[in-house]
Amino acid sequence: MSPFQIKDCALIVSISDQLPALNLREFRERVATCSIDSIYHHFCETVLRPTFDDPEFHNDFARWARRGLHDHVLAERLEILNPYEYTDLEDLRKAVLDILEDRLSELSTIPWALHDNQFFFHSATTVVFDTSLTIDSPEHLGPAVSQMTTGSIYYHFWEARRRTPGHTDDFTEWLKGWDGKGEKMIDALSHIDFYYMRLRELQLTLVDLFTDICGNGAAT
Repeated sequence: MSPFQIKDCALIVSISDQLPALNLREFRERVATCSIDSIYHHFCETVLRPTFDDPEFHNDFARWARRGLHDHVLAERLEILNPYEYTDLEDLRKAVLDILEDRLSELSTIPWALHDNQFFFHSATTVVFDTSLTIDSPEHLGPAVSQMTTGSIYYHFWEARRRTPGHTDDFTEWLKGWDGKGEKMIDALSHIDFYYMRLRELQLTLVDLFTDICGNGAAT
């Protein structure tokens, strides 16, 4: 079995060509036509920001609904959306649009944000780095993960779900090649409710999981 190659990553974020939104109706129109990369960025890549200063809300749409539009009801409805429960991000977009349309139908006036608090749509390019570090066996996962950066945790556990055939994390994909040796870890990984965790919290959860199942080891 080939060693696990530890990668790291960073995001290059840019403003998309989509016009910004200043009120709820404009926001609904922009969400309907923005790129799928913008949907992904505002729901998934927020966790990698150096300062994620509002842990109550895990996506940018919910945060803007509260801070920009001061609509707590809309913010709460958007917050409960977990993007990883959707195999297709277009289905996530549809779920967002349904929430926005329902809210528009309930309101007698359209909520507006102040001009300096309009919503700008962003997308990002993921730049991947080779760390030259490898993991030779499942027993070494715990110590190796404990030394990873948040960029590595994000790349191997979050971003992996967008590129792996099974829409799962890189650890699970690698453990599948160990002829049943990693089955217990694969099952445990599948039960982590990671979307509502910060990366450091997820890292500690992974270390505990791997250590409890396999004991201590070392990365090379």
